[in-house]
Amino acid sequence: MQDLVVVGAGPYGLSIASHAAAAGLQPRVFGRPMAAWRDGMPPGMFLKSEPWASNLSDPKGAFSLAAYATTKGVQARHGVPLPVGFFASYGLWFAANAAPPVEERTVTAVRPRAGGGFQVTVDDGDGGGETFLARTVVLAVGVRPFADVPGPLRVLPPERVSHSVDHADLTRFKGMDVTVVGAGQAALETATLLAEQGTAVRVVARARDLHWNTLPPPLERPFGDAARAPHTGLGCGWRNWLYAQTPGLFHRLPTSTRARVSTSALGPAGAWWLRGRFEPAVEARLGESVAAAAPAGGRVRLELVSTRGSVDSVMTDHVIAATGFTPRLDRLGLLDERLSRRLRTVGASAAPDTDTVFETSHPGLFVTGLLSAPSFGPSMRFVFGASYTAGRVVRGVRRRLGTGPRDTRPGEPREILPAGAAQTNWLERF
Repeated sequence: MQDLVVVGAGPYGLSIASHAAAAGLQPRVFGRPMAAWRDGMPPGMFLKSEPWASNLSDPKGAFSLAAYATTKGVQARHGVPLPVGFFASYGLWFAANAAPPVEERTVTAVRPRAGGGFQVTVDDGDGGGETFLARTVVLAVGVRPFADVPGPLRVLPPERVSHSVDHADLTRFKGMDVTVVGAGQAALETATLLAEQGTAVRVVARARDLHWNTLPPPLERPFGDAARAPHTGLGCGWRNWLYAQTPGLFHRLPTSTRARVSTSALGPAGAWWLRGRFEPAVEARLGESVAAAAPAGGRVRLELVSTRGSVDSVMTDHVIAATGFTPRLDRLGLLDERLSRRLRTVGASAAPDTDTVFETSHPGLFVTGLLSAPSFGPSMRFVFGASYTAGRVVRGVRRRLGTGPRDTRPGEPREILPAGAAQTNWLERF
């Protein structure tokens, strides 16, 4: 029987695997390393977060993004957008140097086992596979299973509608008319890249105004400026500081409050460096929602309803829904349905509630990333949250296996921020 299975090989899965191996465990890690970044983001995209807030986590902090940049003879600098492809390459470097080997196979089922533990089924992709037993399982499945497509668009055939995570290459849309639905970074950047390759494109968003982040201030700045708006891995400001530095305090909030804040905080906004490219190139239909959609003569007819109640129709060739993700267990097909239904959830949401080490109400089952955002707050929606998560999950796994301490250990490795960034991390212990 395996002690630990990690499902997923993105930033969270690789970080947990690194900490697990350092703790003397022998995890089996399944997935395609950095799949979302390699398969779901087209060339030309950039990270929205700062490079120093985009580290995967190893116990000694030796394999940071800055360390990888050094191996390439470049610098990952504050205030300079980093190409997504560079970040994906960093993740592969981390996997090769800081984590145990990843098995590029797909976990298709996780079922509870009488007497404890789990039965895990893995598919090789060529008709082969195996089923084995595991004492603990960590779900680090990323965001793709939780992609949201608005109800009116679900009636369209797949060749006419997709989600923004479905595209590693946008060139298939050259010479076409595309409508992008959404007001966040994914929507605005996808639309910009389409326009820049010559695609006729519009953005439809129910928001009346688009929101844009501002250029981040220098890391080194006067004390008063830093005190008024400290740097954090989620942007400047004290509210962001609380989300970034105190997930443990967030975990203590009432479940209804956690469920509400995790979905409403850090709402849709475009990166500061994108605005000048987007505004002159893309038509933005703001204050409008898709009320209905239907195939029409090889194209799509969209019925748009404005916030004032007026109705208009648009003909387009394809619709890309850049409408975010919702962490619902019922969308995670690999998890046994009966187990999924029995898990305690956060308030009225369908996301699993966890204890302080990310263990769900079913012993031995841990969740991370987006699935843990309703428990620990908005930082879990970003790579930044992997540093808080990894060591705590491994502590929980060791506790479940009976090989680790039951209580919080002082001195656990934490994210090291660059000079000038907020470094008051003592609240993380809560």
